[in-house]
Amino acid sequence: MSLVIRNLQRAIPIRRVPLRRNVEIVRNVLGVEKFDLGIIFLDNKNIQHINGIYRKKSVPTDVLSFPFHENLKAGEIPQPSFPGDYNLGDIFLGVEYIFQQCKENEDYYDILTVTATHGLCHLLGFTHNSEAEWQKMYLQEKQVLEELSRRTGAQLQPLSRDLF
Repeated sequence: MSLVIRNLQRAIPIRRVPLRRNVEIVRNVLGVEKFDLGIIFLDNKNIQHINGIYRKKSVPTDVLSFPFHENLKAGEIPQPSFPGDYNLGDIFLGVEYIFQQCKENEDYYDILTVTATHGLCHLLGFTHNSEAEWQKMYLQEKQVLEELSRRTGAQLQPLSRDLF
C-alpha cells in the first residue's frame, strides 16, 4: 500500500527519496508493506506542540508515533477485518531536532532512517518503558537495521541502543 511522506516544515531542507527508499525496505523486512503509513516532517515548534498535547512534555523531540491499531503486542502484525484498516498509523519526525542532534560524523539521512524505523517499531507495539520492553525493541530495531544495511551498504545502529 502507500507510503505518504509530508514535509510540513521549512527549517531543514529535505530530500524525500533517500528516506522513502529506505523505509520501503524496512516495511518489507517487517512484513508490513501491505499497510499504509504516513511520515510527517515537523520543525521544533510544531513537534514540541504535539509532544506537549500527547505526552505532556513541552519540548521538541525526534519522533512521535500514532498507531492506527492500538494495543498490539510487541511485533504483532495487525490483522485487519476491512480494507480500510490496512493502515499502520503516522510517524511524526522532528527533523529540525534530529538535525541539531546529529554528530559531525553521522549522515543526516541515515539518522532519519533509523528514527523512522524506531517510530515504525512503536506502531507495531514495541515500547521502551522498562528494560525488558527495551530489549525486545532494541533487538527488533537491530535486526531490521542490519538487514537494511546488508541491502544498502549503510552501517545503521538502533536509536534505542543507549536507553538502558
